[in-house]
Amino acid sequence: MSNAPAMPAEHPAPRPLRAAPSRALSGTIAVPGDKSISHRALMFGALAVGETRIEGLLEGEDVLRTAAAMRALGAEVVQDAPGRWRVAGRGIGGLAEPEDVLDMGNSGTAARLIAGLIAGHPVFAVLTGDASLRRRPMQRVIAPLSAAGARFASRAGGLMPLAIEGAAEPLPLDYMLPVASAQVKSAVLLCGLAARGITRVIEPEPTRDHTENMLRHFGATVRVAEEGARRVIELDGQPELSAAPVLVPGDPSSAAFPLVAALVVPGSAVTVAGVGLNPLRAGLFSTLAEMGAEIAVANRRVAGGEPVGDITARFSALRAVDVPAARAPSMIDEYPVLAVAAAFASGTSRFRGLQELRVKESDRLAATAALLAANGVRAEIAGDDLLVHGQGGPPPGGGLVATRMDHRIAMSALVLGLGARSAVAVDDAGFIDTSFPGFAALMRGLGADIADA
Repeated sequence: MSNAPAMPAEHPAPRPLRAAPSRALSGTIAVPGDKSISHRALMFGALAVGETRIEGLLEGEDVLRTAAAMRALGAEVVQDAPGRWRVAGRGIGGLAEPEDVLDMGNSGTAARLIAGLIAGHPVFAVLTGDASLRRRPMQRVIAPLSAAGARFASRAGGLMPLAIEGAAEPLPLDYMLPVASAQVKSAVLLCGLAARGITRVIEPEPTRDHTENMLRHFGATVRVAEEGARRVIELDGQPELSAAPVLVPGDPSSAAFPLVAALVVPGSAVTVAGVGLNPLRAGLFSTLAEMGAEIAVANRRVAGGEPVGDITARFSALRAVDVPAARAPSMIDEYPVLAVAAAFASGTSRFRGLQELRVKESDRLAATAALLAANGVRAEIAGDDLLVHGQGGPPPGGGLVATRMDHRIAMSALVLGLGARSAVAVDDAGFIDTSFPGFAALMRGLGADIADA
């Protein structure tokens, strides 16, 4: 029986990697557990009465930060074996005041959701993170959580470190999200668990609904209604959450990288088993199908309240696509690797409404355009849209990509290198471990030529 590994240093030495044109990729793999569900499983386990057992938990750095934070807030959090964890919860309203600052590392999801959780408890806490996270805006959660009665102090512009004084009697909110954001929605709902009455959140368009699914799984009453394009979620406050087992499916955002690699490396066929197929996370797969990708799903099933299946991708001749802004919430984390697929496609692809990419681990919109430009692919940013002028085959490659402390930029660049005409290098792959530990080794097992630069 062991606890989580020690947290890494904030500024480890850079780990440059390079990916070279590869032979056909083949094999069946499993990717790490879904990061969004892993975060939430730990948090709801900490709020439930009894012991929650979690199978398949992602053990990347982001999720380990959440595990450490739940432990600091008084829950018993224990790792029994790789991927197998137990959480003995404190019950809603029972969290303890942490003795030290809670360091969220690189995880915006952990920071924003835990802010909501703390806001509904009469405790004081300070949240911080690494240099990248300290540049990401927290005002979007500060505003609604302040209306619920919590008090905040932050750097100018709502930047971390963030001091939170939770509300002794949090108020239920009726809150319209200014922009579609699963993180803000979830923060409001987590705070609403401790409030008397009904908390109501209105989304301008649907975002991933793992929080709603997990609320039901642990025994809360949640109602969801569609009102035109809007989605209305109602939560009955102060339920008694009961411990419930959680089986974490494979992360579709992680599965995107080996699947896109198979699409762009000639002769490839790769299967990723046990991938989450939540309809509000499946935008990438729909988009790739529109591009002519040969993708098939087998063995569909339900695990832990989430749809799951085995996805196979085969090398395909891709064509350009115009993706509407309404699809962005269902694939917001996959745009960098989708842009890589578009670089191999025939014609000009346009991805609309990507303003949310500007406030990810990096300005991910600018970083994606720079990734492509460094490797001979013409890309333009027009307002909040990204245009990618496809090569109709392998792009030149040969560039050095600045990852900007962003794990998805690093992995996307390496995927590009596997199918390009010349190798692609990244200046630092160390941040990949925040979401996809073992990425390079897994890809090498499929036949990818990825090595230290």
